[in-house]
Amino acid sequence: MLHPSDLSRSLIRYSEPNVRRALLEVTITLVPLVFLWAMMWLSLDVGYWLTLLLAVPAAGFMVRLFVIQHDCGHGAFFRYRAANSWVGRILGVLTLTPYDYWKRNHAIHHATSSNLDRRGIGDIELLTVEEYRSRSWWGRVAYRCYRSPPVMFVIGPAYMFFLQHRLPIHQMRDGWRPWISTMTTNAAIVLVAAGMCWLVGVGPFLKVHLPIMLMAASMGVWLFYVQHQFEGVVWARGQGWSHHDAGLLGSSYYDLPALLRWFSGNIGIHHIHHLNSRIPYYRLPNALRDHPELKKVGRLTLWNSLKGVRLSLWCERRKELVSFKAARSR
Repeated sequence: MLHPSDLSRSLIRYSEPNVRRALLEVTITLVPLVFLWAMMWLSLDVGYWLTLLLAVPAAGFMVRLFVIQHDCGHGAFFRYRAANSWVGRILGVLTLTPYDYWKRNHAIHHATSSNLDRRGIGDIELLTVEEYRSRSWWGRVAYRCYRSPPVMFVIGPAYMFFLQHRLPIHQMRDGWRPWISTMTTNAAIVLVAAGMCWLVGVGPFLKVHLPIMLMAASMGVWLFYVQHQFEGVVWARGQGWSHHDAGLLGSSYYDLPALLRWFSGNIGIHHIHHLNSRIPYYRLPNALRDHPELKKVGRLTLWNSLKGVRLSLWCERRKELVSFKAARSR
């Protein structure tokens, strides 16, 4: 297999956006989402069980819409920066994610992924065994709660998309730009929500839209989690860390069934994405096909990704993720 830096250079040829394909991707994502939203609203007269059932594929399309916004943030979806920025900002209203605010945090994530010395922005909190042991009793309890599945995949996603994205708390010292991004997005969200409430009513709007957003938020956080928190992942400090190694060995290849791969916009091919974030998501399968050796690197199936939830601490001595139980025994 090529060295990670050589792999990164070899992937450049996949990074040219196709405008027609990009517009098609937006269309086949947004139109079905609008259709499903309308069907959910009509289904309220049949039974709320049907509404919630329809919310599952609707949430899948919302996740796919977020992946398009994500590619816009990397300048990968359209050829021109302005097109990426304005499509990303518009989609940010629908995904409840201020585009410019999120874009900066995500860029920091890519620049510091798997770096133990630069954790804290755009990633999921991860403590080393030593850091966890040095915390107070309350600090350890708080961290265990944070890493528990109900908080990590249900409460946390809801908090992030409904509350955290409403104020640029992590960028208070970065001037007015984060505030402009969040406040204009908030204003647009209020206008769209008010229009929908006027059109269908407050109760029906909440009954339809809340399940979609809550499910989509949980799905999105789960995808992000397994992309960087899995058995075999590599984290490093100082001279031992490099951007290319982190991209290849610090990110997983989430080998999902075809339908889930489509709804997630191929974002499971995450090691290639981190090696070259300018590759549009619809070209990631081509890059993987032409580099078959990468199919074995960081590969996760749906089943073994579930087993990774128990891995909550980084053991610097063994250089691997471990569970609380394993950390306690050592």
